[in-house]
Amino acid sequence: MSRTKRWRSLALTVLVVTVASTPSFAQQPPAVPAAPVAAPTAGVAWSSLSADQQRALSQFGSQWNTLPPERQQALAHGSQRWLGMSDAQRNQAQERFSRWRALPPEQRQALRSRWQRFQALPPGEQARVRENYHRFQQLPPERREELRQQWRNASPSQRQQWIERSRAQQQGQGHPMGGHAMPHVPGPPPHH
Repeated sequence: MSRTKRWRSLALTVLVVTVASTPSFAQQPPAVPAAPVAAPTAGVAWSSLSADQQRALSQFGSQWNTLPPERQQALAHGSQRWLGMSDAQRNQAQERFSRWRALPPEQRQALRSRWQRFQALPPGEQARVRENYHRFQQLPPERREELRQQWRNASPSQRQQWIERSRAQQQGQGHPMGGHAMPHVPGPPPHH
């Protein structure tokens, strides 16, 4: 499977699992969280960065003071993470970033929106989404594709029924997805 298809598959999976495991999603459209009224974010002074961070962020050095404070904080935090990575982790991060940059801008924006929705979930819901995603990844590729295809072909009312059934099973059985959130697909049984 190509990298683009894998990314699309991941994005679709995260979306499906998020929708299926978010209690308030079906009752109302996703709420856009109101921006909290907070004190302005303080920027990060270039001089406060370590020499290693300054080297890692050297391409931003000449424009650092013109960057928004949130961007400065994100870059400073990212440079700390980068410096704490092993060579293998850095290579993996560079590969992911290259794949990300190769996506069309509208697809990157859609993924950012999904990520923000995920981050807005309470920690327990995030854990449930992660668990569902890992369980989904354990299914044979054919079964995953069958489920994706069913979701794509389902009407909005069918999707709503699956979401509601999944929620009821989660509450009644105490574990994510409750076994089968989507209808049975003829063929070999799924491997959970």
